[in-house]
Amino acid sequence: MPAIESIDTFLVDLPTIRPHILSMATMMRQTAVFVRIHCADGVIGTGEATTIGGLSYGPESPEGIKLAIDTYFAPLLLKADAARPALIMDMLGKAIVGNHFAKCAVETALLDAMGQRLGVPVSELLGGRRRDSLPVAWTLASGNTRQDIAEAEQMLELRRHNIFKLKIGKRSVEDDVAHVAAIKKALGDRASVRVDVNQAWDEASASRGISLLQDAGCDLVEQPVAAHARNAMARLAQAHIIPIMADEALTGPSSAFDYAASAAADVFAVKIQQSGGLHAACKVGAIADAAGIALYGGTMLEVGIATAASAHVFATFPRLAFQTELFGPLLVTEEILAEPLRYADFALKVPDGPGLGVSLDMDRVAFFRRDADRKSFHGGTAPQAARG
Repeated sequence: MPAIESIDTFLVDLPTIRPHILSMATMMRQTAVFVRIHCADGVIGTGEATTIGGLSYGPESPEGIKLAIDTYFAPLLLKADAARPALIMDMLGKAIVGNHFAKCAVETALLDAMGQRLGVPVSELLGGRRRDSLPVAWTLASGNTRQDIAEAEQMLELRRHNIFKLKIGKRSVEDDVAHVAAIKKALGDRASVRVDVNQAWDEASASRGISLLQDAGCDLVEQPVAAHARNAMARLAQAHIIPIMADEALTGPSSAFDYAASAAADVFAVKIQQSGGLHAACKVGAIADAAGIALYGGTMLEVGIATAASAHVFATFPRLAFQTELFGPLLVTEEILAEPLRYADFALKVPDGPGLGVSLDMDRVAFFRRDADRKSFHGGTAPQAARG
């Protein structure tokens, strides 16, 4: 059997192209946790765990993920049969409560290794892809209306994005709606405009805000109230024409079933990390599909490895009515994949090589690792890599 011989975990800090302003945090950089699983047959599988704003978004942080994997996951993984990723994940599920992001990174690495070993893409291990490219939304989160309009116009001109999601919830409802309305008026029918409130509103504010957003031409409202407010979400979904999307409320198949049974959302934002792994994300998608709930391929602003993993998952969905948001690698200033993901004609091409179909540029990773000695790399200058 190809036993697991060692596990390497490390943090990589990457600057963002601009401040990314959400209702709960302003991001100036993105930190990814990478997991590399070395197998006895020479195969190395790579996974990634990435959060939003450290602990401001959820219960796991990059530093905590690395500590959990090094301390609790690694002893269970060593000498395990890497050719049995499902059994390994069952074992981890019984031994370790929660830690969805860490589990997702480990499962991604195991499936990457399995795909390389068998010579097939991860999407084939998940049942087979139904599409080779995925339309990708871009999030406008500078907080400045003119800047966001200029950014959207540039994306349209480059044919990179024609779906835009606006981060709102930090200002008054009226100011937020005015911001959205101005952007929608400027873009007109050339683009879809959606909003993500990131749980910032109470039910009364949400009801008022959603009505105003409908008048402004908004297409979708994501998680307007707190994740635990399932009944409020259900009332909002029933009362308004604009589709209401659950995001932070979805923490795996059980929560998806609960939301579906309660008719608490019109759309599910599926995220591999929030779901607890690739197979768990597929289950969330299957529950939504069975319940007649539309799907959206979400992101935790992951960089290249987890974005590729998400693409493999979303490529298997029978329906993906609200497209995806896999723009994370484009939000950071540095490319750390040996070959960048391909974005063109408003879509991301799903990698078709064995495993994830992508690999880390280890020279660049070495430079941006948090524990790196940058003086040892070209006098402190990062190795150059092409941007996708």
